[in-house]
Amino acid sequence: MTAADSTQDNNLAAVLKPGGSFYYENRELPAINSDRDVIVKIIATGLCGSDVHYWQHGRIGRYVVEKPIILGHESTGIVVACGDRANGIAVGDRVALEPGVACNTCDQCRKGRYNLCRDMRFAATPPIDGTLCTYYRVPAECCFKLPAHISLSQGALVEPLSVAVHACRLAGDLQTKSVIVFGAGPVGLLCCAVARAFGATNVIAVDIVSSRLTVASKYGATHTYQMSDASSEENASDLLKAAGLEDGADVILDATGAEPCMVCGLHAVAPGGTFIQVGLGRPSVTVPIGQICDKEVTLKGSFRYGPGDFQTAVGLLEAKRVNVDGLVTHNYSFSQVEEAFQNVANRVGIKSVIYGPEVKGETANAVVA
Repeated sequence: MTAADSTQDNNLAAVLKPGGSFYYENRELPAINSDRDVIVKIIATGLCGSDVHYWQHGRIGRYVVEKPIILGHESTGIVVACGDRANGIAVGDRVALEPGVACNTCDQCRKGRYNLCRDMRFAATPPIDGTLCTYYRVPAECCFKLPAHISLSQGALVEPLSVAVHACRLAGDLQTKSVIVFGAGPVGLLCCAVARAFGATNVIAVDIVSSRLTVASKYGATHTYQMSDASSEENASDLLKAAGLEDGADVILDATGAEPCMVCGLHAVAPGGTFIQVGLGRPSVTVPIGQICDKEVTLKGSFRYGPGDFQTAVGLLEAKRVNVDGLVTHNYSFSQVEEAFQNVANRVGIKSVIYGPEVKGETANAVVA
């Protein structure tokens, strides 16, 4: 095992109790249990809607907060120790963490769809603890070195960027295609950015919040549309007219999970087009199934990310084909965890990041070059 000179003396964590309150405690320090294990000092963690949902509601589907759990899964950090066979990873590396560890032996894993592994151990999904702590252990294959010009704070966006990469890949070849993205939050804006990087000619960002649409052009949108109180069908007609898409859009990416957006998207998609459901809302919704049949729409669900998606996300940042400057709008110290969750629940800003224990802004926002 190789390790940093500094001694790991505590592992302060922010812990969510069942019922929705946070407390801080020192947890056991993670140890190298495998020659491919890597110990990372967490520097920055982005907050996700799923984190907030567990805090507010205590469950997402079959995953229930039944005992104290550490949330957080969009993290970056600095490697402080690694096993002898953690190839390509060294102490001192700045890395983004892929937060899920699949079994690698089930049928889905063997088919190359490890995101569908039933035995996936995914950070901050009950009962698996997440990354709002000082030190975290992952296998070497879950560590991705950050480009020199990307700060550790910005690097927290690699995880949601990978979600966008996976969704856009499910849509197929986007070269010269028209794409409508519903939702101009972090994932929606990153879907816009990836769609453009993958060759889409027209990318339309749609939201109900005008302030979010004002920045969409910075992240790849060629047009924007603010949803009105009109019917979903009327919104679809107005949207297509505004974007100059008389026959509909080739691809719809819904990053909201909101029924009105889904219905609008099915009215806006072109015959033979593709609809990708990226965001999650209510578990059951009513959609115009006739639109899917009449237009022979390909409808796909998108779940997290799979093989190559993290590497592609990092590659897009390395090549500067995706710009994430300004997406992190709010930063919080580790002592402000509950405040950070409250602000995300209130939809303040775009992306909120929580620094690790005793981490200063200078460290989280520094770049190598």
